[in-house]
Amino acid sequence: MCSAYHIPVLLEQSISSLCIKPDGVYVDATFGGGGHSRAILEKLGPKGRLIVMDQDEDALENVPQDKRVIAVHSNFRFIHNYVRYHGFDGADGIIADLGVSSHQFDTEERGFSFRFNSELDMRMNQQAAKDAKTIINSYERDRLAEMFRVYGEVADAGKVADLICKARATAPIDTTEDLGRALSSVLPKFGEHKYLAKIYQALRIEVNDEMVALEKFMPLAIKSLKPGGIIAIITYHSLEDRIVKNAVRDGVDAGILEKVNKKPILPDENEIAGNTRARSAKLRVAQKKKN
Repeated sequence: MCSAYHIPVLLEQSISSLCIKPDGVYVDATFGGGGHSRAILEKLGPKGRLIVMDQDEDALENVPQDKRVIAVHSNFRFIHNYVRYHGFDGADGIIADLGVSSHQFDTEERGFSFRFNSELDMRMNQQAAKDAKTIINSYERDRLAEMFRVYGEVADAGKVADLICKARATAPIDTTEDLGRALSSVLPKFGEHKYLAKIYQALRIEVNDEMVALEKFMPLAIKSLKPGGIIAIITYHSLEDRIVKNAVRDGVDAGILEKVNKKPILPDENEIAGNTRARSAKLRVAQKKKN
């Protein structure tokens, strides 16, 4: 298990919220570096089972050689299919950490970060056809503007789209450096990194169809829970948190779920100091009602 791959966020709080049964069936729907999975395995007995899912092949290289573990190379939107396919009538607990892994940010050739000059890629599933370069060079102006406005909450999204269209008319925008050069006139003198982070967030969400996948995942994850099963989801920005919050609310209104925590659980100052990527994290937990 590669501990350097990703530092798990809200680890203790999320694992304790699952109330793990030694012989239970659990799903880590976003395996990543396996920090949450490893903590679950420590609490599982020999009859317990853990399904780990990730669409990134790099992540699955970290899967432990443990007979209790079932590894699935797939987007988590297909969770219900795989729980049934592997012969389980449901899961006792499901966890999903929606953050991008440190490995993805820190691997230059993956193109997730403007800290490196690399090709604009950003695919979590490296077998997918559409990458960030394709989007930047092929989307029409209005579609680009809408993407940056909705997924990046960029105030001057229209201007960003105009600059991209102007630059690509001269030469393709293929690298992070190309994109930075195209946007140089709109980048603020102070807060350039924060501005670029919004641009890159919007691109990453679009490349990986993240909001659509999450919209599909939530009801199917709830459906995959056994009565009394618990779902714990860690979000990092308002768009995805809203989807999770609304799905839980709909489950409560339908009499299927009950909230375990009325307000989201947040990381404390010590965790944020040790892992700055935890600063925007929120943990929401709900339990499926028993019949």
